[in-house]
Amino acid sequence: MYVIRRSEHNPLISPVNDKQWEAQATFNPSPIKKGTILHVLYRALGRPDALMTPAGVSTIGKALSLDGEHFQNRRQFIIPTEAWDKYGCEDPRVTFFEGKYYTFYTALGGMPFGAGNIKVAVAISKDLETIEEKHLVTPFNAKAFVLFPERVNGKITVMLTAHTDEPPARIAIAQCDKIEELWDLGFWERWHAELQENTINPLRFEQDHVEVGSVPIKTKAGWLVFYSYIQNYFGGGERVFGIEAMLLDLKDPRRIVGKTKGPIMVPEEIYEKYGMVPNIVFPTGAILEKNGRIDLYYGAADTVCAKASLNLDDLLEALIPERRVELAKRAKENPILKPIEKNAWESKAVFNPAAIDIDGTVHILYRAMGPDNTSVLGYAASKNGVKITARSDNPAYVPREDFEIKKADGAPSGCEDPRLTRIGSTIYLVYTAFNGVDPWRVALSSISVKDFVANRWDKWEKPQLVTPDPVQDKDAALVPEKIRGQYMILHRIDPLLCADFLDTLDFKKSRLTRCIEIMGPRPGMWDSKKIGIAGPPIKTKKGWLLIYHGVSKTATYRLGAVLLDLKNPAVILSRSVDTIFEPLEEYERAGQVRNAVFSCGSILRGDTLYIYYGGADTVVGVATMSLKKLLKILLPDNLA
Repeated sequence: MYVIRRSEHNPLISPVNDKQWEAQATFNPSPIKKGTILHVLYRALGRPDALMTPAGVSTIGKALSLDGEHFQNRRQFIIPTEAWDKYGCEDPRVTFFEGKYYTFYTALGGMPFGAGNIKVAVAISKDLETIEEKHLVTPFNAKAFVLFPERVNGKITVMLTAHTDEPPARIAIAQCDKIEELWDLGFWERWHAELQENTINPLRFEQDHVEVGSVPIKTKAGWLVFYSYIQNYFGGGERVFGIEAMLLDLKDPRRIVGKTKGPIMVPEEIYEKYGMVPNIVFPTGAILEKNGRIDLYYGAADTVCAKASLNLDDLLEALIPERRVELAKRAKENPILKPIEKNAWESKAVFNPAAIDIDGTVHILYRAMGPDNTSVLGYAASKNGVKITARSDNPAYVPREDFEIKKADGAPSGCEDPRLTRIGSTIYLVYTAFNGVDPWRVALSSISVKDFVANRWDKWEKPQLVTPDPVQDKDAALVPEKIRGQYMILHRIDPLLCADFLDTLDFKKSRLTRCIEIMGPRPGMWDSKKIGIAGPPIKTKKGWLLIYHGVSKTATYRLGAVLLDLKNPAVILSRSVDTIFEPLEEYERAGQVRNAVFSCGSILRGDTLYIYYGGADTVVGVATMSLKKLLKILLPDNLA
């Protein structure tokens, strides 16, 4: 598991209206360090030119920075001077190699733009201040050309996207003995005849598209490359521009030794979703710092330059199959709760448990269903958090109000997916109420801690609807303490996980009025369809830890983790890129809902986090993980 954090200073470089050459857009940055100064080369799009191209001419700008986030001394660095780049110089990738700086870029040599006039060129500099020579590199259509920073097995090695504008595009490796061969027509004719043998393929599906991104970074595990991955580029479907990573073998870069399961990033922020070309994040450079932090530079919406950072060690664990270790460990006793045939109310399924730890006993309220598909809440308890030491033969909570009593025979209805929160001497139960006809609603009841522990279920307070008519709302819980003197409730109004702050929990006169957005689904990722909280957040020294569920386009339910700000839990400090737990066992993959792990509660004992979950909407399981390890991944020191 790993996280990626966007710079709080994003966007780093934006268009400047009073500079004609970069008035429309500044994007696709390529960083390189020269001493203590970071030089960033970037594509700059000027105002439209009626004699050239109505879209404007691209040149390559350069800016300097001491900290990688604040830039100055912006100026043009590479401009069109040749017939083959007359109509623009785009998307630079710069490498310091054997005493010189080589900047490979996309050269536009004609109008209208097409495969015949979009090729790769190179500009060479000894000092990164002046250009000494330029050459046309590829005689065929190509883009995104990167030079490895050192020889591989004695060979100069490059990677490029060949035939980008006449698909299918291919990411390919080329090797030579002398740098001059890279702009030799004969070399490329011989290489192109063996293109298939030089191709590497990180595609998951044929309708997707890939393009080379950053100059490779050498690590002990392999050459690390960030690249653009576009889902559904061909053949219809929602196009999703994402950033992914792969490792290439140190000795044979034609061999992929590991890659991410899916995107590291997709467009989420305003500056990524809106611009010259909306909804694009495109990687063009990366820097590995001495502390193990990788700074990934990317273009956002083809308009601005931005940066995000991640921890190299965590990323490598995710990239290499042999190093991947499940963060969560399932209890060997799983499933710890199964349906009981003799109890009609829980004879069909028991799932989606809430949990609360009181005086050394874990109390579990779980959703239970019988043949008529009515959901009630059952009760069980455990001393050690795994082995069930008590279980009630009767429901602990049943539908009582019009908004949760069945109105259509056979339809699902009742009290679903409980979450338990203790504030002082009161336990609050927040759950999804459904009568089978009206929208799902959030309801709230409460009971004293004393009555709850004694199983005096007749002491539950009369439930109240929390959400107004006719809003559909689910996946709700109270934060376990007041925030700035107010109650905070988390809930989901599709597609957003949101919050509201309340002075009182008396909903007789008014209900929730706000959906303060915390986060939403991420297109193209494992949580792309919908998300919702698991249990109430757990307070830690670094922030409020919130486990949440995400549903993919293939309807698989998985769990992820978020760290929320201690003072304002509506603010995200960190969110896991990948999952912390996913359905693997048979009891999680086969049942009422296939491929589902769904949690409504967790408890913390020492450093061990116990996550209680429903498996395939049929049984209850528990998984454990180290809180310290989880927090270290969510908020590593080198990303703080």
